[in-house]
Amino acid sequence: MNIQHEDNGTRGKFYIEIDNKQEAEMTYRYKNNNIIDIDHTEVKETLKGQGIGYKLIDAAVSFMRENNLKAAPTCSYAKAVFEKKQDQYKDVIA
Repeated sequence: MNIQHEDNGTRGKFYIEIDNKQEAEMTYRYKNNNIIDIDHTEVKETLKGQGIGYKLIDAAVSFMRENNLKAAPTCSYAKAVFEKKQDQYKDVIA
């Protein structure tokens, strides 16, 4: 499964398309030049239980590390993942 990424400088998303339909997404917005707010995560029922949400977060963390960004998530799912993996993600937590 290929995770795609779009970023327009103020908002962005990581997502998965299957047969030209978006089946999972994690959206974010820039709070300032170096902090993003992960504000929404959604995985369609057909993909649940496959760790897709974690994969979207991992893709975002890689992006943040490459671009010297930090996360201040307001999405309840993203917050829970960052708390659970705080040792692995501490370098990107705002």
